[in-house]
Amino acid sequence: MKYYLIAGEASGDLHASRLMKSLQHQDPEAQFRFFGGDLMSAVGGTRVKHYKELAYMGVIPVLLHLPTILSNMRTCKGDIAAWQPDAVIFVDYPGFNLDIAKHVHSKRTTLKPQLYYYISPKIWAWKEYRIKRIKRDIDAMFSILPFEVDFFEKKHHYPIHYVGNPTAHEVHEWLKENNPPSSEKKLIALLAGSRRQEINENLPAMIEATRPYADDYDVVLAGAPSISEDYYTPFIENTHVRLVHNQTYHLLSQATAALVTSGTATLETAMFGVPQVVCYKTSFPWLLGHLRKVVLKVKYVSLVNLIANREVVKELVADSFSVSNIHRELDAILQGPARQQMLDGYAEVRQRLGEKVAPDEAARKMLELLNQR
Repeated sequence: MKYYLIAGEASGDLHASRLMKSLQHQDPEAQFRFFGGDLMSAVGGTRVKHYKELAYMGVIPVLLHLPTILSNMRTCKGDIAAWQPDAVIFVDYPGFNLDIAKHVHSKRTTLKPQLYYYISPKIWAWKEYRIKRIKRDIDAMFSILPFEVDFFEKKHHYPIHYVGNPTAHEVHEWLKENNPPSSEKKLIALLAGSRRQEINENLPAMIEATRPYADDYDVVLAGAPSISEDYYTPFIENTHVRLVHNQTYHLLSQATAALVTSGTATLETAMFGVPQVVCYKTSFPWLLGHLRKVVLKVKYVSLVNLIANREVVKELVADSFSVSNIHRELDAILQGPARQQMLDGYAEVRQRLGEKVAPDEAARKMLELLNQR
């Protein structure tokens, strides 16, 4: 069958490439055409556009590049019409993807592909109104977060498929294949985000909060793949912190505790069984504090707490973010009952995630649905 995939970011490229491999394994006749990145290209098929030509985030960048964005959308719509795939698979990136889905759905008299969404938009956090477009335009949703089932099915009466969580599986497989030696010194890991703004706002306080532990712990910063080592130099020179690049899993496998900026890294840290403090500073903490009450629809920012539906890890976000609070919470998980309580919470999260292999399960279900047409 012919599959057209659209991924607009590095994470989408990764998830889509693994889904493509699973589709290839289960459908030997699979053909691919896609908007994506180098990982998808390595699997095979034809890349129409690289995601770097699509990825504009924030109001100002989007406005400045609006002609390019609209041109990319026209290219994508025309290419789908010309290629006539059996399925169009959207991978996260809802601003672009939902527009394409609307167009293809509106052309159902001439276009026949099934419209599938893999890595569902996080409308449970914001822009919940998008559920109307999803119900209208998307034939099947494939989720990697178990709490999304209740949100879509119970609240909005839209059935979806939970296919397992790729992060949980990847950590499990890494631990099976690797046995890193124990470090000579106990270790505190710093995961300060993957974007420069996140690093600017979070890393200085993380470093300061770990200063009292410099004699007893090795404090190690995980460099983000998209950030050069030189960018970190002004933050860590003349400090007790050392940097490692492209070794996050190795680092977490040895860590005693971690300070983590919100995101997938919180779940990775939990799957390695490393107690953590979630740190997320903003430029206008009072504003985010207000927005969390008025705009955001969730109680938590970390995936760990969202999956558990309770506070397993401490979140120091916006107005609760401070060096003293980070130090206090870090001290609590380095020793004492809070550490074991968090590890017990991680076991609950693992149980909720289950053992399905997400890309394999999604590919299997997609083929089943396509063969039922």
